[in-house]
Amino acid sequence: MTGKELDRSVHQQLRTLSKENAEGVAQHLVMVAAHLEADDIDSAMAHAETAVRRAGRVPAAREALGMVAYRSGDFARALTEFRTVRRLSGSSHLLPLMVDCERGLGRHGRALDLAASPEARTLTEDERIELAIVVSGVRRDLEQDDAALLALQIPALKRGPKAGVHRLHYAYADALLQLGRGDEAREWFLKAAEGDVEAETDAVERLEEIDGIAVTDTGDDEDHLIDLDTVDAVDGEPTRPTE
Repeated sequence: MTGKELDRSVHQQLRTLSKENAEGVAQHLVMVAAHLEADDIDSAMAHAETAVRRAGRVPAAREALGMVAYRSGDFARALTEFRTVRRLSGSSHLLPLMVDCERGLGRHGRALDLAASPEARTLTEDERIELAIVVSGVRRDLEQDDAALLALQIPALKRGPKAGVHRLHYAYADALLQLGRGDEAREWFLKAAEGDVEAETDAVERLEEIDGIAVTDTGDDEDHLIDLDTVDAVDGEPTRPTE
């Protein structure tokens, strides 16, 4: 890890530091990303805190610390860091995560107010997609299932499965299923599965649940399919088909 792996925009932020400090902070930021990818939250936190100690006014360092706090479920700390990033950079790109932090803190009203703030209009399309997904989740928490579905009906929803909107399609399918609209939900889970080439969601598994099929791990090289419609609800064993 040399620190050169960072985006050019981050290196631009680090130019306010001495060369030696900038190189060290860059290496810590790369390690934060690596440990987060490996789900090693403690190590990621150590590197993020060091980066902030050495570069407290660099937005990228504060964002890294906020992301680690967010991943660890410390929503209050994450929100504080994300607010600092917005103040230092003037950017609202973290607004979806800020809304989700308010949600995580149980402050659903504040979450919805923040989502409707003027800053939301400055977001990119991808950021708007993430914001819609979070707002839908807030509505679900409030048991406002119709509003949860409505929150996802943004222009990007009409994009095809290969257009990088599989998370939006998945959220829409889940919201439909919550409303008991299983046939429609299946169509959207199918779109999500088609677009989710890196298996970020469990859309395939959700489709199998809807179709009444479960994959069981038998310990050998091949998984086996079970038709859930033939499983006895009492002992969990497949029933014999009627002759």
